[in-house]
Amino acid sequence: MTTSRLRAPLGTESTTAGGSSRSRARLGANIALAVIGMSFVAPLLWLLLAAVDPEAGYQTKVPSTPSMDNFRAVMTPELLFQPLANSLMLSAGTAVVNVLAAVLAAYPLSRYQSRFNKPFMYTVLFGTSLPVTAIMVPVYGLFVQLQFLDSMAATIFFMATTTLPMAIWMTKNFMDSVPLELEEAAWVDGASTMAALRRIVLPLMRQGLGVVFIFVFIQAWGNFFVPFILLLSTGKQPAAVSIFSFFGQHGAIAYGQLAAFSILYSVPVLVLYALVSRGMGNSFALSGAMKG
Repeated sequence: MTTSRLRAPLGTESTTAGGSSRSRARLGANIALAVIGMSFVAPLLWLLLAAVDPEAGYQTKVPSTPSMDNFRAVMTPELLFQPLANSLMLSAGTAVVNVLAAVLAAYPLSRYQSRFNKPFMYTVLFGTSLPVTAIMVPVYGLFVQLQFLDSMAATIFFMATTTLPMAIWMTKNFMDSVPLELEEAAWVDGASTMAALRRIVLPLMRQGLGVVFIFVFIQAWGNFFVPFILLLSTGKQPAAVSIFSFFGQHGAIAYGQLAAFSILYSVPVLVLYALVSRGMGNSFALSGAMKG
């Protein structure tokens, strides 16, 4: 009696080998993503645990007796509220100046074609790669000569210049999405250029301006170096500087209070993210719809 040997269909072996190789590649990618994710989760976990640990150290551990003493210790006008108010003033002022300047600079680049537009935009792009630390020495000397040192207004205007190149690029992209025909219709009705910009263009790109505002606000909110150099008075320093000056002048670092301060320092930015998240999504959708 003879038995016939079953054979697999042609190509099954290669298909199985290809599936196993894809599975191994997917497993390797998942492991790599897990390692990267843990690199971000571990510091955040330490921050949350240390904030409620009265005996917190540099090691990540679950507190034996969790309490809110660290938050109560830092929630004072000198340590938290005044620095946060200064940060809000610096960041909001920088964002407002930036948006106004970016709109005025982006409008002719978006609406008028010139052979100088592209070189100018590349020059602006080069400005985004210029590190602030490279120009702080001459800027400090200029502030001393003009007696602008320790001036909140002068610091706001300088911080606005550091993020203005990227703001111009972003504003121009949003402005390109507004059809020129709408402005032309307003011009026919007798509106001036600035009136059409104010009544037609800006309302249609207000969500895009919100994106630019939040981008500049966050950049200014986390800026440590510029206020540290230009603002000398303790009462004018933002939270990014006060967190260094307070915890750096003692021999031992109060890790629990540092963690609690860091969490409270991050709350305003998280609130802004939550408020504009829908507007950011709608602005990109609006941009795509108008281009289509």
